[in-house]
Amino acid sequence: MKKRITLAIDFDGTLVEHKYPKIGKEIPFAVDTVKMLHREGYRLILWTVREGPLLDEAVEWCKKRGLSFYAINRNYPEESIQDESYSRKLKADLFIDDRNIGGLPSWGMIYKMISQGMSFQEVILQSLGESKRLPKKKWFEFWK
Repeated sequence: MKKRITLAIDFDGTLVEHKYPKIGKEIPFAVDTVKMLHREGYRLILWTVREGPLLDEAVEWCKKRGLSFYAINRNYPEESIQDESYSRKLKADLFIDDRNIGGLPSWGMIYKMISQGMSFQEVILQSLGESKRLPKKKWFEFWK
């Protein structure tokens, strides 16, 4: 059985332009890409700093556009702050967030990286016509 991949997706600056506490304009192709990932079986978690009424507004914004999430600001829907094992740290496989080093790639690049298991560097090289996959480096070789 194929492992279900969990994606944690930020709201402000990722699905919409960063206008917190207001909701900015939708970032091009964000909604369509998230819907496509959902249809393809990825487990989606909305992961945002928003709480209370601001979170309710964001969730409603998503619902109006047909976005559905497995959970919101938690690992699974039933998880509660009162749970002994509760942690704000998600157990996601990938995080899609505008605060990444280098910022947020286009949603087309994000989809390609996730669906084809490619790194950002590989997507860039492919777009430049370079087709070979790069050798994986060990984390400690990165700093040499």
